[in-house]
Amino acid sequence: MRTALVLLATAVVLAAPWPPLDAQGGWRPLFNGRDLDGWYACNGTAPYTVEDGAIVGRTVVKSPNSFLCTKGTFGDFILEYEVWVATNLNSGVQIRSIGDPAIKNGRVHGLQVEVDPSDRAWSGGIYDEARRGWLHTLLDQPAAQKAFRMSQWNRFRVEAIGTSIRTWLNGVPCANIIDDLTPSGLIALQVHAIGDDTARAGEVVKFRNIRILTESLAANRTRDTGGTPQYNYIPNTISPREAQDGWKLLWDGKTATGWRGAKLDRFPPGGWEIRDGVLSVLESGGGEAAAGGDIVTVSQFGNFELIAEYSITKGANSGIKYFVDTTLNKGEGSSIGCEYQILDDGTHPDAKAGVNGNRKNAGLYDLIPPQNIRFNGVGEWNRALIVVRGRHVEHWLNGFKTVEYERGTQMWRALVDHSKYVVWPSFGEAPRGHLLLQDHGNRVSFRSIKIRELK
Repeated sequence: MRTALVLLATAVVLAAPWPPLDAQGGWRPLFNGRDLDGWYACNGTAPYTVEDGAIVGRTVVKSPNSFLCTKGTFGDFILEYEVWVATNLNSGVQIRSIGDPAIKNGRVHGLQVEVDPSDRAWSGGIYDEARRGWLHTLLDQPAAQKAFRMSQWNRFRVEAIGTSIRTWLNGVPCANIIDDLTPSGLIALQVHAIGDDTARAGEVVKFRNIRILTESLAANRTRDTGGTPQYNYIPNTISPREAQDGWKLLWDGKTATGWRGAKLDRFPPGGWEIRDGVLSVLESGGGEAAAGGDIVTVSQFGNFELIAEYSITKGANSGIKYFVDTTLNKGEGSSIGCEYQILDDGTHPDAKAGVNGNRKNAGLYDLIPPQNIRFNGVGEWNRALIVVRGRHVEHWLNGFKTVEYERGTQMWRALVDHSKYVVWPSFGEAPRGHLLLQDHGNRVSFRSIKIRELK
């Protein structure tokens, strides 16, 4: 997933370092090759049959995503299976997932190891079905994107051990995440919905040689040689891999250390709350910096990658600013800097203000509208990424790029000249500045604020 960790290391296609599928050594088959004993259908109406030693799922119209689920649940394991598909039918295998009738009306949700035969080619990536969306795409991983073979059997391997979840496709490393949201759950085979498209009815996805190892995992796990990016989703933590790559927590999850009020020499005495690993600006009626006020980092930053997870309440407005100069605008209102907009686009009037949507969520406020927005929703956690390399700046939301621009260019200055920032000379062109979390009078929460400084 291309959020912050833009590691451009190219994956090397290696011979599979694990045993052949006919080996035993503690492996247990989840599918007996004859019938669906140990499995049950859930959610949709797509039929599953057993043909020639494989589980075959077929698409049907007017059905939601369909799943064939294990009757048992699994925590730590190594899972192997093969998948065959001859069309662009999206599919996947759920791991550590939930299918409880008391939760989400029984909707199967949780981590999915993607089967994606489309031109996007993210097979082997990790998608959080009906929850957080993409956790690891295969952007910037060309070897992994080329690993899937249409109309052939493809061999997947999943190592879910503790908080580490890693995948391989035909011997090529694909995904690598750190996550503790659901430590155990069911395994399920997906037939994706096709809506009302009758032309796609009857498309087929096949699964076979499904086996699992739940013992001696340390001895059988694959050594991590750093061939794929790693994404850490455990709040307010830095993994050993992240530390090695230069990431540091910008907020420690417990105190106000490293932060102060934008117009103060200390952290605001009110208007902000630190509780249970979450930093929240409190509701105060929607005024800009009128209660606790904005907070900024004590340090200043130039080239960097910044990650911050945020959750908004209905109708909320806030932002993450960078290249902030707190000596400007000493009067009322917010401090001045480039702003990654945080907004409830569905309710707040600012979404329809400005020009061509340039005040919407994940855009560059009042300057550049966002594209390709993948917002998880009000009340859910969303992951913002800001990347600055010299003049080049990018905004990302939940793994998808929403804004890209070059500071200091003729185009940049023309944008500024037609914005509210025209009154500030050389706006956005400073080599360094503070990072800011905005108090706009609505309750907005932040966590997992981390930074990697770039040369």
